[in-house]
Amino acid sequence: MQARRFQLGDRVGVAWLRHTCERCADCRRDRENLCPHSRYTGNHADGGYAESCVVDEDYAYPLGDALSAFETAPLLCSGIIGYRALQRAQLSPGGRIGLFGFGSSAALVARLARHRGHPFYAFSRGDAHLGEARRLGAEWAGDPGERPAEALDAAIVFAPSGNVVPPALRAIRPGGRVVLAGIHMSDLPAVDYERHLFHEKTLTSVEANTRADGRSFLEEALSAEIKPRVQVFPLERANEALAGLQAGELEGTAVLDCS
Repeated sequence: MQARRFQLGDRVGVAWLRHTCERCADCRRDRENLCPHSRYTGNHADGGYAESCVVDEDYAYPLGDALSAFETAPLLCSGIIGYRALQRAQLSPGGRIGLFGFGSSAALVARLARHRGHPFYAFSRGDAHLGEARRLGAEWAGDPGERPAEALDAAIVFAPSGNVVPPALRAIRPGGRVVLAGIHMSDLPAVDYERHLFHEKTLTSVEANTRADGRSFLEEALSAEIKPRVQVFPLERANEALAGLQAGELEGTAVLDCS
């Protein structure tokens, strides 16, 4: 079947979401990320570590030539998820956002938040991550157990630790929102209703992304000249990259060179 949206030789990207049914109630309500028949790259189809892959053109994104393939890769994964998390934070103009856990996705959200005029506050137990947050212009950076002087309008939890959720809820103002951006998270501890959730605070999660998320994010990221900081590893050093990720020792986002 011949492609309609792209020409031979066009530079395109394939993200996590690669198929939805387009018929269920969620798909019809612009919530295709919740489609019960959705399929994902690297899970339901090869592509995560592939030199080439096949996808329906409706699930591919035009990329242009502003960034290298290595710099573009984080945008198609952690970038899109971070974008959806930031959208679900529902910040008002100038609203303060807290980022709990400062890895690849948070670093991209920090750039996007600053581009939109939102001060960001970074929470991490890793000195290297806190240093990166300060380099990107954090208003404040510290341990998740600490609290900045200003109450936050919203917070995004990137760390896969349920223990981070109560401090995030304490850090936001009445009426604020805490967004859980991880695919997996350890169990949440007991939450004190009055300390953590009262005053109409909202706790919500993120599941995957819609194609509209991907298109909007890539357009905004490229127009804002958001350039991820990457550390490239050849495929045979993938275990080294994973060990560095676990130890919090990477400088920027680890990207595997599968060529």
